[in-house]
Amino acid sequence: MANQNWFDFEKDIAELYEQLEKAKATHEQGKLDMTDMVATIESKIKEAQTHVYSKLTGWQKVQISRHPERPYTLDYIEHICTDFVELFGDRQIKDDKAIVGGFAKIDGQPVMVIGQQKGRNTKQRQYRNFGMPNPEGYRKALRLMKLAEKFHVPVLTLIDTPGASPGLEAEERGQGEAIAKNLFEMATLEVPIVCVVIGEGASGGALGIGVGDKVLMMEYTWYSVISPESCSSILWRTWDKKELAADALKLSSDDMFNNGLVDGIIKEPIGGAHHNPSEAFENIKAAILKEFATLIPLPVDVLVQSRIDKFSKMGVVVESV
Repeated sequence: MANQNWFDFEKDIAELYEQLEKAKATHEQGKLDMTDMVATIESKIKEAQTHVYSKLTGWQKVQISRHPERPYTLDYIEHICTDFVELFGDRQIKDDKAIVGGFAKIDGQPVMVIGQQKGRNTKQRQYRNFGMPNPEGYRKALRLMKLAEKFHVPVLTLIDTPGASPGLEAEERGQGEAIAKNLFEMATLEVPIVCVVIGEGASGGALGIGVGDKVLMMEYTWYSVISPESCSSILWRTWDKKELAADALKLSSDDMFNNGLVDGIIKEPIGGAHHNPSEAFENIKAAILKEFATLIPLPVDVLVQSRIDKFSKMGVVVESV
């Protein structure tokens, strides 16, 4: 915990962890018996965490979703899947490194897993284009979904992107068309689809792999048409109102679930998935298997029609006379 990146609102917790490490070090050196002190500090840490994380604002949840030590798609694949065989390329342009996917098994259940992948350091972030897919990334994702459909294998998508790549070349190669095609095809794909927001879920970049029979969000993630910073810059011509924008957008998992836009929330370890990745892996694995157990036995026509109906019912229309 000493090298962890702490947020401003975690200042008190960070200080307690520092005290805990000093107490443990003293105990290990054999200078003093610090057993009681360690237990007291650990109790205070739990109290502080419960207090802080029970009243997080929308912006604070956005910050947690972006924590640099938070598990990414390949981390989840490594820890919840076996026999993963990565597949590459869209068969038109090239292989987009911002989206990874391939066949795998989860507790023996074959799946096609597809997700957006960020990088841990500068070199990896550039290689993965900061988790922002280009059109070929969405076309690769669709190719893999169609392959899954051919072999009657359910699809799992892991969403974690600040948005689709905004570059000129991406637009020239048909960014909007590629995302729109995915929305259309996913709506009628004849195999179960479970989508999980594991970090950031921004705009059409997230929605491009986000149409599913069940859409779940991890507890400290966000899903919105626009990021708080971009919303603030449009409305107030400054990023300084990003906290206000985050609350107004209702982008947290609780807000999305209460508004009927997602189907469930996956509990995270207190403090976020980066505090206890093993627990996060187990929680997401259990949630995915639970959803597939319900969806796989459904007849194809019922599955597809239910998916279409689910998204058709979203939103509220108010007509004025």
